Amino acid sequence: MKIFISADMEGISGVATNQQLKTPSEYQRFRKLMTADVNAAIEGAINGGATEVVVADGHGNMSNILIEDLDIRARLVSGNNRVMCQLEGLDDSFDGILFVGHHGREGGSDVAVISHTLAGICVNEMTINGQVVGETEMNTFVAGAFGVPPLFISGDDAYVNEVLETLPNIEAAITKRAVDRFAAELIHPELAREQIRQKVEVAVKNAASQKPVVLSGPITFEIEFKGSQQAKMTTTIPSVELIGPKKISFTCADMITAYKHMWGCVIIAMAATNGVLGSVNT
Repeated sequence: MKIFISADMEGISGVATNQQLKTPSEYQRFRKLMTADVNAAIEGAINGGATEVVVADGHGNMSNILIEDLDIRARLVSGNNRVMCQLEGLDDSFDGILFVGHHGREGGSDVAVISHTLAGICVNEMTINGQVVGETEMNTFVAGAFGVPPLFISGDDAYVNEVLETLPNIEAAITKRAVDRFAAELIHPELAREQIRQKVEVAVKNAASQKPVVLSGPITFEIEFKGSQQAKMTTTIPSVELIGPKKISFTCADMITAYKHMWGCVIIAMAATNGVLGSVNT
């Protein structure tokens, strides 16, 4: 049995503020905590019957997990130049996907810890075929295109409740209680990891009974950005239509192509935040 783990950082045990993920000394602490939460998921997956585990580091520059501390039974996808972003390495050979340490979407719950959608600097809201999505839901649809079912999530309680609206049968471990976007009521990381181990083991044991979430094409994304300059510059891609001062739309034949299209738009929007080539001295 082959399991894919998409790991983020905002939803791991112990995280309550954005500064913990940015201040150098604090960031080094939380890299260790992130790695430990992922190790708990790997252990649970192996206990549940997995024979192969691949982890994709999906936070920020996507090179946070400490490979020297990672469970030796897993392989790690690390680094930031990725066509498939948080799902790099996923294909139809996997039997399930786990989302470890993920977070609520931008514009969702008013208390979800460090909520955002993919790129907080530019994305305000995303919809797929009219449905508002966060990262977990969007990545679940992509996994579904590969025939891979979602099995497990971990993060704060507001995030978990948000995802359960779309994926009511998924196993979930709550790592903290959300108080505010930059505050949480924390439990000890060891208690959070024990939850992760137990829930993942159950999820993987039941993987054969779970079904992928498949969206048939065509797939239409609408993305509302935070600045008009961000939206405008994405129209350098001819298939992208500006449908409002800060909002774009595009349609692709299938979910995987649409996901790549979305990621390309977000890359352009991030670059356009302060002006494309604004920092280049020609």
